[in-house]
Amino acid sequence: MSWTTLADLRAQVQRLWDRGDLLRAVVSDAISWPLRLNLKTPSAADLSDRFAAVRDWVRAVADVPLVRLEWRERNHRVQGMQRLPAAVWLDTRQDALALIGKVRQAQGFDALWRQTAATQPALLPWLSRRPILALELAGRWQHLLAVVAWLHAHPRPGVYLRQVDVPGVDSKFIEAHRGVLTELLDLVLPPEAVESAASGVAQFTRRFGFLDKPVRIRFRLLDPTLPSLPGCHAWPRVLPDITLDATSFAALALPVERVFVTENETNFLAFPELAEAIVVFGAGYGWEALSRAGWLHRCQLHYWGDIDTHGFAILDQLRGHFPTAASFLMDRETLLAHRSHWGEEPEPARHALSRLAKDEATVYDDLRFDRLQPRLRLEQERVGFGWLRDRLAGVPSARCTG
Repeated sequence: MSWTTLADLRAQVQRLWDRGDLLRAVVSDAISWPLRLNLKTPSAADLSDRFAAVRDWVRAVADVPLVRLEWRERNHRVQGMQRLPAAVWLDTRQDALALIGKVRQAQGFDALWRQTAATQPALLPWLSRRPILALELAGRWQHLLAVVAWLHAHPRPGVYLRQVDVPGVDSKFIEAHRGVLTELLDLVLPPEAVESAASGVAQFTRRFGFLDKPVRIRFRLLDPTLPSLPGCHAWPRVLPDITLDATSFAALALPVERVFVTENETNFLAFPELAEAIVVFGAGYGWEALSRAGWLHRCQLHYWGDIDTHGFAILDQLRGHFPTAASFLMDRETLLAHRSHWGEEPEPARHALSRLAKDEATVYDDLRFDRLQPRLRLEQERVGFGWLRDRLAGVPSARCTG
């Protein structure tokens, strides 16, 4: 039987709720009342063939609470004059809410709306746009409004989240609600208080002017004659392993020609001595902190990653910040010379990369199109140490200074 049931009528109203329309109707004219619901009724053939079922259906529809029925008389050739429901109406918003058991929730939304209108009226468009989410946040809404008010009073505060002094709010609360707070703050704060280029929850602190945990850069001096930092001394056969925050790294003035970046910690620690050179422990796809070091842009930068699709993708990302960066030990010769060490890449990248040199793009295409072996990977730590030394001897130098 495909005739409309009580469950069908409730489902229609529930869809209005799920879309937020019913909640919007609590505070606006989002829905015009009375509201007509869809009603699928028995056909003439049903009256002939299933008269008892039709009669039961009529009784069931007539018993639906909170709705108003329109009736129509139908003169059937077999059953005679029959009075059937022709339309179902909900006359008020309250009736619609009661039909799906949402009266209390709607009252809660109305309270949120009034509270927001009194304290942060600029957020009312957000409530109208995302009423269901607002209702889910009802128990935390007061604290969210308090954070918004604090930042409105202290734009770009230059403090850590831990230092936000709002009763009942700690840094974990702010961190857990960065997504919704971003949406709210974008509506309340003046444009000059928002760094629009910083997007996503990971850049919440930067977007709104909080201090963030310093990015740290780890590097080793490869030349024992290079001046080191105070307190950093080379042990026999081991050169200093130094970690600085990105700002301090950017302020260095190292008299080096070459900078090598490797993603593998063992390779980083075992990288051979080399005149006027350092090696940096890589940051995967995050190169922004390195790019702040102006002196680094005047060096010859060499990137050594895995010979797999993601290794070339990282190289491509690096060149977005350092266009002249060269790849190191990521060539076809190195790949073929280490066939016995080939492995498998779990989830290869397949997209085109625009910043690769011609020979690099050829190897990348061989990898992403599985021309040599499906999901082929040569991890950087599997490259022979002698092979590394030989290649280092042929790396050209170009002096850079701080």
